[in-house]
Amino acid sequence: MDGRKNLTLIKSLLDKGYDLDKGAILLKDEEIFHGADAINTICKQINNPSSSLLLILSRMFKSTKRTNLIFPLLVRARRFALISKGISISLV
Repeated sequence: MDGRKNLTLIKSLLDKGYDLDKGAILLKDEEIFHGADAINTICKQINNPSSSLLLILSRMFKSTKRTNLIFPLLVRARRFALISKGISISLV
């Protein structure tokens, strides 16, 4: 879901220590995964990717070690892209 359209939920998660500005958040049943853990958890669950891009991403981020190495770079790239488009990097 789009965090910019769900600010009440985002504020609730922020109060619990999960900052969407610092990485993805995955809500699965009663568990909350944040940042690299969220991406790694999602990619480990992809068994039959529906596209070439999804295949590449799932293979890249199934490794916890690789995810922990690459993910911080993606967060920085996201911030740079938002700033270059004049979009606020903070949701709340």
